[in-house]
Amino acid sequence: MERTRIIELPQITDPRGNLSFVEQGNHIPFEIKRTYWLYDVPGGECRGGHAYKENQEFIVALSGSFDVVIDDGNEKNTFTLNRSYYGLYVPKGLWREMENFSTNSLALVLSSTDYNANDYIRDYDVFLNLKRDGKI
Repeated sequence: MERTRIIELPQITDPRGNLSFVEQGNHIPFEIKRTYWLYDVPGGECRGGHAYKENQEFIVALSGSFDVVIDDGNEKNTFTLNRSYYGLYVPKGLWREMENFSTNSLALVLSSTDYNANDYIRDYDVFLNLKRDGKI
């Protein structure tokens, strides 16, 4: 399994404004099947709070900032996303939460699978048991 990591995206700088992009298989190690975004998250709210059995994600703060807390069942790491040319690769089988959203933040999430409710692990104790038993 690949590790969670920040990936720097290309930047094309120009006095008229900058441009960045992401390509599947080049910058991220999966084919993009689904794209969604989070916005208007009220202060103090958290998003996520789940793990995936198969889905991988790439998360970018297009505007503003927020933290992504990754938990492998043994330790937690917090990644702060606040630049639109950095993204966080999150492999399958990790618990993730998103918190500390700044005002007007916009999170873009690229996913490796189509939406499938059965792929979600929404109970933290179930997640820990699956990890302990080597099922994820």
